[in-house]
Amino acid sequence: MYRLQKSGFDAYLVGGCVRDLLLGREPKDFDVATNADPEQIRKIFRNCRLIGRRFRLAHVHFGREFIEVATFRGAGEEQNDKQMLNKEGRLLRDNVYGTIEEDVWRRDFTVNALYYNIRDFSVVDYTGGMEDHKTGTLRLIGDPETRFREDPVRMLRAVRFAVKLGFKLHRDCERSIPELAELLSNIPSARLYDETLKLFLSGYALQTFEMLRHYGLFKVLFPATESSLAIEENGFPKLLLIKALENSDNRIAEGKTVTAYFLLAAFLWEPVRMQAKENMAQGMVEYVAYQEAAGEVITRQIKSTALPRHISMAMREVWSLQPRFTARLGSKPSRLLTHPRFRAAYDFLLLRADTGGADPELADWWTRYQEAGETEQRKMTQPSRKTQHNKSGRKRNYRKNTDSNTAGHET
Repeated sequence: MYRLQKSGFDAYLVGGCVRDLLLGREPKDFDVATNADPEQIRKIFRNCRLIGRRFRLAHVHFGREFIEVATFRGAGEEQNDKQMLNKEGRLLRDNVYGTIEEDVWRRDFTVNALYYNIRDFSVVDYTGGMEDHKTGTLRLIGDPETRFREDPVRMLRAVRFAVKLGFKLHRDCERSIPELAELLSNIPSARLYDETLKLFLSGYALQTFEMLRHYGLFKVLFPATESSLAIEENGFPKLLLIKALENSDNRIAEGKTVTAYFLLAAFLWEPVRMQAKENMAQGMVEYVAYQEAAGEVITRQIKSTALPRHISMAMREVWSLQPRFTARLGSKPSRLLTHPRFRAAYDFLLLRADTGGADPELADWWTRYQEAGETEQRKMTQPSRKTQHNKSGRKRNYRKNTDSNTAGHET
């Protein structure tokens, strides 16, 4: 910022970093706004890289970290090669540059439109953001319908910020979201995947889930899951989702890692289970039925929310291993134990058992099996005497029937 000033330009800290600092939180990153255009910024910083077509931005790199530097945006009156909207009013390109007084009205929420000036260490507020900050109100700048049409992802951001900050949505904002939720279906699925990770891997997943459903946004992101939630048996599958979201939030609170594929596997498990049930009714064996169901559900899901291949593959492995947990005799348990995705699949089994979707005794057996020594494991996987007796009985009956049939044939 000081280097930009020495070069004759203005420079301000802006957005979420100012908002979080005022709340006493540590910002996850810092954004700078300036009246220097991207090419001028690149000339000032050798460690600068320009990115983006929709919004041209400069990333100034310092090792692995970078500071995002944006040029003040102007109020483009009509469409041209620098600013373009589609027929729904969504902003496809916005590279019209202007002043700080114009830039502030292009930002989304009032609490994100606060500028910290290093010339006199003041906070510059044009939109009443400081007052909304004090009252804990999340208010859109401008007409909510117009702003949501410009970029429907702002509806997801509204939910994410409201939950994360503990703010309440302004009534005008609340009123518009359910009416415009379907506009999200026009957003590229890859961008919605990125937003989904921000929504559910920030430590507030459960509250976010409930709020997304309340405003009709979740069904656009996960249509198959929303449909499955309409059919409940003793609280399942909703209990499984709630438990998965709670576990995710607890792990983040404890500083532990959370894998995206595990949470997404929980989101889509009920659609997979229902499809597998249909497949088995048509004569497929269980293992194949689940593999086919996984492929069908993922193919439908990526139309709404793109799933990178490594994520979808991991999800499929977790799902396909669930039927294999029922095989507890012979060498099958020891082979399953060596599978690279065993731990995640076992955790998923525990999740199902905790929420009524699997036999708790089965989950308990696998817990004991992992903790047991080799000798005990062999005992646990040997057929019981009753099973052996039944098998030998079936063999004797088979011999009798064979002898009888043979005698009859000879006669």
